Amino acid sequence: MDTDNSISESGLPGMPPPDATPPLSDEDVAHIKAKYYDLPYASGSETQKLDLYLPNEQREPAPLIVYFHGGAFAFGEKRFSDLLPMLRGIERGYAVASVEYRKSGEARFPAMVYDAKAAIRFLRSAAKEYNLDPGRIAAWGASSGAWLVSMLGVTAGNPAFEDLSMGCAGFSSDVQAVVDWCGPCGNFLAMDEMFKTSGKGDAVHSAPNSPESMFLGVEISKVPELCRLACPCTYVGLKTPPFLVMHGEADPVVPVEQSLTFFDALQKTGGNGHRLHVAEGKPHHGPPSFWFNEPWVSDICFDFLSDVWGESYP
Repeated sequence: MDTDNSISESGLPGMPPPDATPPLSDEDVAHIKAKYYDLPYASGSETQKLDLYLPNEQREPAPLIVYFHGGAFAFGEKRFSDLLPMLRGIERGYAVASVEYRKSGEARFPAMVYDAKAAIRFLRSAAKEYNLDPGRIAAWGASSGAWLVSMLGVTAGNPAFEDLSMGCAGFSSDVQAVVDWCGPCGNFLAMDEMFKTSGKGDAVHSAPNSPESMFLGVEISKVPELCRLACPCTYVGLKTPPFLVMHGEADPVVPVEQSLTFFDALQKTGGNGHRLHVAEGKPHHGPPSFWFNEPWVSDICFDFLSDVWGESYP
């Protein structure tokens, strides 16, 4: 599959080309003393690697933020500059892992979820080695990465979404908190109708070459049951960890109603500390505005994590 062509042909408004987000520079991470690059968490693909960044002043085991990048299920990398908001956590005492995973050009749903859970199991297995707190792991993602962390959060303990043969089978893949930035978590099939109603984006998500169709391997309008199985709302329950759901109200790529639908499903389980923040007039994550990189946004996320764990970080 020619990933670049499939994305550009989808006609998604505001969707940047795969190289629109710059990579991390040496200067971006120069202040972080302990960095571990390309740690393999599974052996089935060259993409199954992660980077780990540790806080400079670390005495007790550090809580861990695990970031999964976005990119329309098809592109993006773990060492791009959209990791910068999470790396601000280093100064607050957090460790940060950035995970690479199989994308739609290599594997279909639910392989990406298997990868995410294998990465969490690996990190938990390595907690002693890197002085991490295995009881305080938060998954954080943007756009398609937000869909991934949401699926990771809501399918805890569900064997259908876990391939233990990928390694570290004796360790849990559960996470204790989730940060979802503008994820398509309210059912792929609903996205076009949402844009038709709001007029804030083009109704192109049901096209045969849309990111969602390419991810599922078939035009989504032909597989409503598969779309239901790929929807985080389907699995929300009382054991779902606390979620912070954030979305730009004027998002022309993923309808804000996707997050409203998902948050409503979370709330119906009884709350469990879930929060919603809709930013008036803001577009999608990433270029050209990069508004998610503004410090006030990550501050909201760090405050959420501090409240979840009953801790206060600088």
